[in-house]
Amino acid sequence: MRFLVTIIFFFIVSVGFSQSSALANNYFDQGEYEKAKAIYQKIYEKNPRDVRNITQLVATYQELQEYQAAEKILLEELKGNVIYPNLWIDLGYNYQLQDKPEKAQENYQKGIVMVKKTTAYAYAVGRSFQQYNLLDEAIVTYETALKDKSNASFSVELARIYGEKGELDKMFESYLKLIEEEPKYLYVIKRNLGEFVNEDKDNEANQILRKTLLLKNQQTPDVMYNSLLSWLFTQQKEYQKAFVQERAIYVRSPQKNMRPMFELANLAEEENQLDAAREIFDYLIENEEILSRKVEAQAELLQLEIDHSTPKDYKKIDEKFQQVFTEYTQATPTEIFPIELQYAEFLAFQQRDQASALAKLDELLNSRINRHEEAQAKLVKADILVLQEKFNQALIYYSQIQKLLQNSVIAQEATFKIAKTSFYKGDFDWAKTQLKVLKTATSKLIANDALQLHLLINDNMQGIDSTHTALKQFAKADLFAYQNKDTEALDILDKIIAENKGLPIEDDALFSKSKILLEQNDFEAAIESLNHILMITPPSIYAARTYFLLAKTYEEELNDPEKAKSNYEKIIFEHEDSIYYNEARKKYRQLRGDAIN
Repeated sequence: MRFLVTIIFFFIVSVGFSQSSALANNYFDQGEYEKAKAIYQKIYEKNPRDVRNITQLVATYQELQEYQAAEKILLEELKGNVIYPNLWIDLGYNYQLQDKPEKAQENYQKGIVMVKKTTAYAYAVGRSFQQYNLLDEAIVTYETALKDKSNASFSVELARIYGEKGELDKMFESYLKLIEEEPKYLYVIKRNLGEFVNEDKDNEANQILRKTLLLKNQQTPDVMYNSLLSWLFTQQKEYQKAFVQERAIYVRSPQKNMRPMFELANLAEEENQLDAAREIFDYLIENEEILSRKVEAQAELLQLEIDHSTPKDYKKIDEKFQQVFTEYTQATPTEIFPIELQYAEFLAFQQRDQASALAKLDELLNSRINRHEEAQAKLVKADILVLQEKFNQALIYYSQIQKLLQNSVIAQEATFKIAKTSFYKGDFDWAKTQLKVLKTATSKLIANDALQLHLLINDNMQGIDSTHTALKQFAKADLFAYQNKDTEALDILDKIIAENKGLPIEDDALFSKSKILLEQNDFEAAIESLNHILMITPPSIYAARTYFLLAKTYEEELNDPEKAKSNYEKIIFEHEDSIYYNEARKKYRQLRGDAIN
C-alpha cells in the first residue's frame, strides 16, 4: 500500500511539474520573461537536475540580460562529472552575448573535447551549436564524431548544416557518401534533397546534383546513382531522361523490377508528355516477362490512345485491340480480362456500339472469372444500361455489386452510381439516402463526389417549386453530358440559367456548362461562364472551384501565367479552408519562380 501511495505521489508531482513547465514555456513564447523566470526558478528549486528546465531558465536569464545568474547555474551544473556536455555550449554562448569571444571559444572547445572522448554526445552538442547558429562549430562537432565511426544520424545532420550554409557540393557529397555506406537511407535522403531541388533544371542545386551524380556514375557505376538521377529528372519533369536511367537500372539489376517504369509512364501521361509515356509503355510490353504485367502495360497504352483520341482514330484503336487479342491467345481469362473489359467500354462509349459491348460483357460474365472481376464487369454493364436510359436494370446490377463485395471501394462506387442513377430518374430523396451512406467512404474521391451531389440536390429542393422542375431539367442535362450529347446538354443548361436568375441552381448550371465547354476546347466561352459564377450574389459555393478551374485553364491551355497566378491568389487569400488551397499555393509559388520543397 505504501508503495502504491509513493507511486501516486510521484505521478502527481510529475504532472504538476509538467503543467508548470508548459505555462512557463507559454510565457516565454509570448515574451513575458519575468513571469516565465518565476516559474522556471520554482521548478529549479524543487528539481535542480532537470536539464530541460535549466536550459529554459538560462535562456530566460539571457533574454533579460541577467548573464551572471545564467553563468552561476551553468557553472554549478558543470561541476564534477558532466553528463550534459551541451551545457558547455550554453555557457560559451552566455559569454558570447557579453562580448567575451575568447571565453566563449574556450567553452565551445570543452564541448567538442567531450565529443572526442564520447561520440554519443555529438548530437546534443551539435544541436546546441545549431540552435545558436554556430554552424562552423556544429560541423567540427559532427566531423569529430565521424572520424572514429560512421553514424547515419550524424552524417545527415552534417549534410543539413552544409545545406544551411549554402555549401551544396559538400552537402551532396555527404549525402552520397552516406547512401554508399547505408543504401537503406536512399528514401530519407531523397526527401531531404527535395528541400533544395525543384522543377527548374537551371536551379543551382539541380545542376550541381546532376553533375555530381553523372561524374560519380562514370567513375564508379552503381544503380544507386541511376536511381537518384531518375529521381532528379522526374522532379524536373524530364520523363524521357528519367526513363533512360530506369532502363539502366532494369538492365543492371538482378531483381528486374519494372514497377517504377509503370509509375514513370503514368506521370508522363499526367503531364501530357505522351511521346515519353508511349515509349515507356512500349518498352514494358516488349520486356516484361510476367504476362499479367505485360497485359497491364498493354491496357495502359491502349487507354492512353483512347483518352487522347477523336472519332477518326477509333478504327485504328479497334485494330490495335484485335491485334492484342490475337497476340495473347494463350493468356488465361483472368490475365486478358482487363483488356476485354476495356474493349467493352471502348465499344460502348467511343464507338457507341452498346449492343456489341453488352454481348462482350455477357461473354465475360459467363466465363471463369473471380468475384472482383465479376463486380467490375457488372459495373461497366450497369454504366452502359444507364447510357441507354435503362435505369431499373442498371440499378439491379449496381445492387448486386454491393452484395458481392460488401464495404469494398468498388461497392462504394456502385452505391454512388445508384445515387446518380436515381438522380437521373428524378428520384431525389432516394439519391440523398444513398449519398448519406458515402460520407465516410474509404475513397476520398467518392466521398467528395457524394458530398457535392448531396449539396446540389439538397440546395435545390428547398425552394417553393415542389415539383423541382429546374432540378429535373438539370438532371436531364447531366445525363445528356454523360451520353456525350453536348449540344442537348448545353441547350438545357442555357434554359436553366435564363429562367432561374438568382436561384441556387443558377451556379450549378453555369459550372456544368463551363466543364462541357472546356472539354470542347471552347476556352473563351468557358471562361465567360466561369466569370459569370463569380459575379453571383451571394457568393457561389463553386467560387473556389471556379478560381481553380480558371487558373488551370489560363496556365495549361492559354499559356497566360499572370492570369493563372491571379486566380490561384484568390484561393490563397479568400478560400484558405478550400480543398484547393494547398495545390493553389504550390502552383502559385511555381509560377512566381519560388523553390518548391
